Amino acid sequence: MSRIHEALKRAEQGYAAARGTTPEAPLAATSPTTDIPPTIAESAGVSAAPALSPQFALDSMLARCAAANWNPDPQTMLFFNGQENAPGMEEFRTLRSRLYQLREKMPLKKLLVSSSLPREGKSFVAANLAQVLVKQHGRRVLLIDGDLRGPKLHLVLGTPETPGLADYLLGERDECAVIHRGPMDNLFFIPTGKHVSSPAELVANGRLKFLMNRVEALFDWIVVDSPPAVTVSDPSLLANFCDGVLLIVRSTVTPFDIARKARMEFGDKQLLGVVLNGVDGDSSTYSRYYYPYRIEESPA
Repeated sequence: MSRIHEALKRAEQGYAAARGTTPEAPLAATSPTTDIPPTIAESAGVSAAPALSPQFALDSMLARCAAANWNPDPQTMLFFNGQENAPGMEEFRTLRSRLYQLREKMPLKKLLVSSSLPREGKSFVAANLAQVLVKQHGRRVLLIDGDLRGPKLHLVLGTPETPGLADYLLGERDECAVIHRGPMDNLFFIPTGKHVSSPAELVANGRLKFLMNRVEALFDWIVVDSPPAVTVSDPSLLANFCDGVLLIVRSTVTPFDIARKARMEFGDKQLLGVVLNGVDGDSSTYSRYYYPYRIEESPA
């Protein structure tokens, strides 16, 4: 391992300690190879001086991330429009509070957001969850579109689709190139990238775990949007690289047996709870949440 990478790992660990988190140890075999992209630090050419501060290292890494023009959809991206009490915003604040309650009991940083079937609102929940998490002062969030089959996040955020996750997994781009910076402070986004013919094989090739290890210490939360759990195998693969899963079901639309089948795709320890989306009513135009797993009471 290079002196640069060693210095940056020490800096990242110091930053994580200051935030009260414990970064996952790097992969056992992380020595540079020709088919694995360089780290953010190596791409940025950060000095390996012993006095390198965690904050300087962090800023140097993320400053190299690609800056892109975002044009979010104001109808679905609730926290970009400057309002404080738009319909649906309070429900996402409640969801954020529940996740922090869980975080007091278990290691929780990397969240997978999945659903049973398409069009149940998982991308809507993933994007707005990332936005409400970053609204807390000083919190830095990475949103990843892991749905390589039917990507939606770049559309609702109004961002370019490439370069992105697939380009990294193919070994064609490094972290700096695929992590996009936008107009909301401390919110970063990895789109799906180029279209590929074998998404499941690409997700399972080992580079996604490597990416998570690279960037985990840089962010307070990482939110991953996945394909529907019943139709393809990708979500169960993606869940292996995350700390927990939120399952989205749509009110009056998702069949009970299909929701139960999706729930069985994830082990009890992985499933954090269920988000009931699309509930009609004046008090909850967009969504309402309940958590039958790990949380005893349902929020009003």
